[in-house]
Amino acid sequence: MPSLNDIRSTFLDYFAKQGHEVVPSSPLVPRNDPTLMFTNSGMVQFKNCFTGVETRDYKRATTSQKCVRAGGKHNDLDNVGYTARHHTFFEMLGNFSFGGYFKNEAIPFAYELITKEFDIDKTRLLATVYHTDDEAFEIWKKVGIPEDRIIRIATSDNFWQMGPTGPCGPCTEIFYDHGDHIWGGPPGSPEEDGDRFIEIWNVVFMQNEQFEDGSMKALDMQSIDTGMGLERIGALLQGKHDNYDTDLMRSLIEASAEVTDGAPDGEGNVHHRVIADHLRSTSFLIADGVMPSNEGRGYVLRRIMRRAMRHAHLLGAKDPVMHKLVPALVRQMGAAYPELGQAQALIEETLELEGKRFVTTLDRGLKLLSDEVAGLPEGAPLPGEAAFKLYDTYGFPLDLTQDALREQDRTVDTDGFDAAMAEQKAKARAAWSGSGEAADATIWFDIADDKGTTDFLGYDTESAEGQVVALVKDGSQVDSLSAGDTGQIVLNQTPFYAESGGQIGDTGEITVEGGKARVTDTKKTAGVFIHFVEVTEGKIDRGQGAQLEVDHERRGAIRSSHSATHLLNEALRSALGDHVAQRGSLNAEDRLRFDFSHAKPLTAEELAQVDAEVNEFIRQNTKVETRIMTPDDARGLGAQALFGEKYGDEVRVVSMGTLPGSGKGMDGETYSLELCGGTHVRQLGEIGLYLTLSDSASSSGVRRIEALTGQAALNYLREQAERVSELSGALKTQPADLVGRVQGLMDERKKLENEVAQLRRELAMSGGGQAEAKAEDVNGVPFLAQVLSGVTGKDLPSLIDAHKEKLGSAAILLIAEADGKVAVAAGVTKDLTDKVSAVDLVKAAVVELGGKGGGGRPDMAQGGAKDASNADGAIAAAKTAIGG
Repeated sequence: MPSLNDIRSTFLDYFAKQGHEVVPSSPLVPRNDPTLMFTNSGMVQFKNCFTGVETRDYKRATTSQKCVRAGGKHNDLDNVGYTARHHTFFEMLGNFSFGGYFKNEAIPFAYELITKEFDIDKTRLLATVYHTDDEAFEIWKKVGIPEDRIIRIATSDNFWQMGPTGPCGPCTEIFYDHGDHIWGGPPGSPEEDGDRFIEIWNVVFMQNEQFEDGSMKALDMQSIDTGMGLERIGALLQGKHDNYDTDLMRSLIEASAEVTDGAPDGEGNVHHRVIADHLRSTSFLIADGVMPSNEGRGYVLRRIMRRAMRHAHLLGAKDPVMHKLVPALVRQMGAAYPELGQAQALIEETLELEGKRFVTTLDRGLKLLSDEVAGLPEGAPLPGEAAFKLYDTYGFPLDLTQDALREQDRTVDTDGFDAAMAEQKAKARAAWSGSGEAADATIWFDIADDKGTTDFLGYDTESAEGQVVALVKDGSQVDSLSAGDTGQIVLNQTPFYAESGGQIGDTGEITVEGGKARVTDTKKTAGVFIHFVEVTEGKIDRGQGAQLEVDHERRGAIRSSHSATHLLNEALRSALGDHVAQRGSLNAEDRLRFDFSHAKPLTAEELAQVDAEVNEFIRQNTKVETRIMTPDDARGLGAQALFGEKYGDEVRVVSMGTLPGSGKGMDGETYSLELCGGTHVRQLGEIGLYLTLSDSASSSGVRRIEALTGQAALNYLREQAERVSELSGALKTQPADLVGRVQGLMDERKKLENEVAQLRRELAMSGGGQAEAKAEDVNGVPFLAQVLSGVTGKDLPSLIDAHKEKLGSAAILLIAEADGKVAVAAGVTKDLTDKVSAVDLVKAAVVELGGKGGGGRPDMAQGGAKDASNADGAIAAAKTAIGG
């Protein structure tokens, strides 16, 4: 039986032999289509190739494209887990031609792959064509499909369009007939929604261009776009009728069962299916840079994560478990998608953190839902106000509430939910405190049009004079601000730096005749510098002259952080390679953060090299120089630019450090050369000291350095030295011997733990201080039952083995309680497994102890429970399971 990995390889290898370029899957966040939330088909990355906007050095391509459908137009979320073929994440196998070949080759390719490479019975196949597509009809006849199994379809099911206008064309679909023992009719029939005839492949013939008036003309470049779901064809080739029974999905379902201590089949099966599916979509989204949030793609990701976490909760998992399943996913799909393994640590960390957040609110939210439902008539929908309260207070998305109620055959009053949402937004607008965010962005464009943009003076000075050209309060322009007011001030010129390029905005004071304001932040919109202020004295009027004073100490610390990031960037390139590129930064007065492209954590040696190099250039204390030039000239000199940043006609090029003979920079000796609009130290020595605190994953393929400079770094080192001194005193050793002393204590503790575990086992084997347990005959089976105190679940397997060795032939049941947890284990010697199963013993006992589930092998099984007080009942139940 071929695995899904085998099927994927067979498909790609077949088309590679037919002259197709094997193109890697594109990210789930589309790079070339802002209208899509997620990549939802194989053709997305080739969209511009089909329209002719983009050309590549190949005309034939094949891919296995990762896809997500869980938001917007393409949303399968509600059906996942409950049907045989719905997924949030799936793989789309496809072959594509951009003006290379057309129907005469595309249809034979498909037929040969299906009938020869995949060895699918050709008598089980049927094809659909658009009702006017005689050409496709004849080609299907020619390759071997009988006329009575070629169906003409007159609906849009067999006519594809990219949009209301643009490329379009008929398509042909390939169906597999599972046999008359399954209900359903062929496509186009009244019973077409049945499961007998299942679509396995769709081939689009992109041959026309449609115009606004509805007319069409033939495209100059006629193309092929196909799609075959890997999960669907995999189920067929593995003899299954359910995608979740394929080897890949089954392995994830079994992993889910293992971490939730429940059987993979039975009443918990739907929960495991949801978890397995959502594990794939969440992991791949995180690997492609999507992080959970309250808006956009991040919100959809959070919805999927929380839906899976609720289903794990329904299986009895009280703590987060999703992150424990990531290794199983990487084992299954990491070879085909290396980005999954590269981001494994980030995926696990994100799932665990989100799981912990959700667990804290889940029980309260479900209790509220239960209370609300308890007062409703049977079958009545949940009021929208209640659903909104769950969303607003507990972070339950609407679809999660709908999913929870689905099991009770209830719905939600969505109109009421929407009304409650609208009312909350109206109240929020009315209660806005006037921080300036309430002002429509157009107000700043109006000010810019009327008064002009703000001149920035802060590169050369931190003190200046300016004129107040506009005042804003609660989103509207006003003539004055008085003591106690908060608002925004716009000046004709300012030394205050506005937040940009990772550098935070300045704070300080604005003083006028008769008034003073504290600047709490500075931002920029439409070329207008917006000073967020609190008026502390008197009054400030529009048109007044003002004295402007930046907080010098804070600005100095920010400058140090920003200049250090430039040195850090170059030191990372030196230590790791030229692939390092800046992906974001934060330059604040008390810390810096630097994100950069790199696939794996830095070693201790690499971090040490980076720190040493940065500090070497700080001690060099060379002058920091800035030049203004065009972006092209700057790049021609080798200046680095921030990824994704848009630059104007002129840019500032900042150079730092001297490295004779390096061939870098404006004079051939510059260490760091970057395009940057921020403020910097004048001499590198002003930074004082650089210290890396941590290296962590920021997103897929992106690392994050957190660091300190100057006084903040010195304060940190002093605090660390004090901690080391205190710890050395407590352990009565010298700081130089501290590591060895701690290691010795850890070794001693481990030794003691092992001794305690051994004593527990010996005590248990001797009867735990009571009369030694004896095996009794139960229906011809020697049966030993023992209740143990202070013994953990992990100790039970070895005790079972010891009892087996001692008794020779027996069934053993052990019930142990330690640290508030109850564990059950059963063992059966090999000679008796045909009479009794350890799994049956555990399941029987666990139920009597308030638990459920349990599993293992016929000779060894384990389970968990809640309360050991009914141990006698559990032992009696086990005897009954034996037949006694």
